Amino acid sequence: MIKAEHLFKVFGARSDRAMALLEEGHSKQEILAQTQCTVAVRGVSFAISPGELFVIMGLSGSGKSTVIRLLNRLIEPTSGTVRVQGRDIGKLTDQELRELRNQKLSMVFQHFAIFPHRTVRENVGYGLHVRSVQESVLEERTEWALDSVGLGGWGEARPSELSGGMKQRVGLARALATDAEVMLMDEPFSALDPLIRRDMQDLLIRLHRDLGRTIVFVTHDLNEAMRIGERIMLMKDGELVQLGTGAEILSCPADDYVSNFIADVDRARVLVARDLMLMPPAIARVHDDAGEVLERLESSGADASYVLEQGRVVGVTSRKLLDPAVRAGATKLDYDLINTEFRATGPDTLLIALCPLVNAQRYPLAIVDGERRLLGTVSSEAVLEAIANRASEGEHVCPGSRSEPMSRTS
Repeated sequence: MIKAEHLFKVFGARSDRAMALLEEGHSKQEILAQTQCTVAVRGVSFAISPGELFVIMGLSGSGKSTVIRLLNRLIEPTSGTVRVQGRDIGKLTDQELRELRNQKLSMVFQHFAIFPHRTVRENVGYGLHVRSVQESVLEERTEWALDSVGLGGWGEARPSELSGGMKQRVGLARALATDAEVMLMDEPFSALDPLIRRDMQDLLIRLHRDLGRTIVFVTHDLNEAMRIGERIMLMKDGELVQLGTGAEILSCPADDYVSNFIADVDRARVLVARDLMLMPPAIARVHDDAGEVLERLESSGADASYVLEQGRVVGVTSRKLLDPAVRAGATKLDYDLINTEFRATGPDTLLIALCPLVNAQRYPLAIVDGERRLLGTVSSEAVLEAIANRASEGEHVCPGSRSEPMSRTS
């Protein structure tokens, strides 16, 4: 959806000289001293997939807000390119750029940016009004957007009658109403108090899940970034320091800066089951040869195995059940050798919620999709390891180093 390549932004009259110094390897501070130019963004490249909730995160002065404004040319890059659905926006005419902003890229600002003299409904429908959309369509889209953000019934209110959280909902509704494919959000919740901020995060997560819009979200709050972002681009002094999922950044920080930055993150409220799950060492299917299932368990060192029927988890079998049955002549893994009472959860279950689940049974917890297909398992040891932020001896914790979860057809 969006691809940025080698983006640079230098503020100041001597940007050419500053760029030359950058090529020579001079630091941001040295360039400022020599040219009075500020290097805001330095060689940043990334790509954002359609439907992704992509977070740009960093402290004040890191360049994150400059980057999001480069994506819709509110700020012109000193060097580099931005492509939206393959179009180089640096080559667009003024008219084409206005159309892009009005139809493809909507923006939600930190300080609401709503018109105080217009009603809530007029604010939400403003983008459609500018586009000269048919009145019936404007009204329908506006009411839908108001309902989507929980402001149904507030259409005739004035901004002065609204709380901060409600004003930000107006800004979000206005972005939704335009039906733009990409929503750019520059620290939209930073001015809100913690409880309202969490409510707005919940709303954004729900809207993203339901509508599938591409969202680029800027924040200085790492816990917020970890909570909502599918991927996070961490910036420092205008440069990209690390880009990855929250789990990847927590497990494999790129450098000491990132390690220090994430030190106080509540891992239990960031990591989810998919970050910890492994492919089980043995699986079985209803009506498998019971002796062969027992052999697989013994050779793998596992005590128990989940049992599938038509790809769905139906229960658990174990050495304790199988060994005496096989000795007594049992040949097939039928339901009398399957314990149908077991715990399972979805791949997005938070680590904090996994703790009681993994402790409720002697074998690893089943991680399943909506159709009860086995995606992997999570052991109590993996949960404890994640909470303790350490690896077991001889085992790596970087995402991708663990065994891959089973495919849907396994």
